[in-house]
Amino acid sequence: MGNQLDRITHLNYSELPTGDPSGLEKDELRVGVAYFFSDEEEEVDDRTPSDCGFTKDHSPAEEGPFSVSEVEYSAFCSQECIFSKLRENEDLNVYSAKTLLTMCKPGDLLELVATAQAPHWAIYEQDDQVIHLHKGEIRKDSLLEVSNGRHGRIVNNRYRYRPLPPDLVMQNAVGHLGLSSEEICWTNSESFAAWCRFGKREFKAGGEAHSAEQQYFLKVHLSGSGVHTLVFRSLEDMIRERRRVDASGILKELSLVNGGKE
Repeated sequence: MGNQLDRITHLNYSELPTGDPSGLEKDELRVGVAYFFSDEEEEVDDRTPSDCGFTKDHSPAEEGPFSVSEVEYSAFCSQECIFSKLRENEDLNVYSAKTLLTMCKPGDLLELVATAQAPHWAIYEQDDQVIHLHKGEIRKDSLLEVSNGRHGRIVNNRYRYRPLPPDLVMQNAVGHLGLSSEEICWTNSESFAAWCRFGKREFKAGGEAHSAEQQYFLKVHLSGSGVHTLVFRSLEDMIRERRRVDASGILKELSLVNGGKE
């Protein structure tokens, strides 16, 4: 985790209307349609497997399981834990894409990881096919091709929201295939895939109304330096910042953002 940033910056993201034109969204199971688009270039690139940051002891050709060096997180909305990526509480081991295929079921949430790169998320369909957001387009591709040597894992429980049934997860994903640019409103693969699985409008850019009472707290667990807490006004802002941390390594001056560590 040698890469470091001198400081972390917060961008002011333009606010968009909510995903539901009426501004209302009920609590029951939801299959939604997206209306607006906020673009962020996606993470899957053309690096060879040897460029993905795995050591000779953990080559991308191995089936796994094995562990990779990663920043760990937990996140809260008010006092409720909504996200957890902590090795002490869960299995963070990764597997080759070939092995991962033997473990997947339709509607599973997948995460592909590589060093110095934000993870790429996708929804598993069947027969090696995944549905994902890549460079502003929602598309269906082979998991083996998308992984390009990266290892991955199933992350159905990474977010603590109540999941939709698998058939509705697939309906969300398949129903948006082929959409691009102004037709969609997710800024990265994680937000799209998580929305498919949980159906929550908060995963959309501008999908929630901001209020002084509601805040998101991201706890960044850094080995040897305690836990640092960042505060955000929306889930989408928090996801984007966390993905920048993943892509950049340990943040040397993270404490400057929130005034210190716990």
